[in-house]
Amino acid sequence: MTAPRSTRQRDVIARVLETAEGPLAVADILVRTQADVPSVGLATVYRTLKLLSDQGHVHPVTLDGETLYEASGRGHHHHFLCTVCGRVFTLHACPVSIPAGTVYAGGFVVEAHEVTLYGRCPTCASGR
Repeated sequence: MTAPRSTRQRDVIARVLETAEGPLAVADILVRTQADVPSVGLATVYRTLKLLSDQGHVHPVTLDGETLYEASGRGHHHHFLCTVCGRVFTLHACPVSIPAGTVYAGGFVVEAHEVTLYGRCPTCASGR
């Protein structure tokens, strides 16, 4: 099976996700993509996200019940959700030391973990 051909719209969507400081909602991806390709539509964003997800270039992140998307291959990381502006940031330092294979009471065996911290981002914390 041959890889689908690259398009300008697809390339811009991929770049939007690669350069984002954290996972993005579909609406944010659309707005950022339209800055370069004004004619791109919501259906194209959804189709491209599915394609990029199927190819392993992008993966979904669920925060507070909303599905966001981020580029794959960023290694182990967590997220910070600003409770004021709603932006999500990637945190590369892990605040939790739970190695895979840890067994908790009741026989729960840890394979991986995700942590989301909530608070105010630097901009919102400074009142700007």
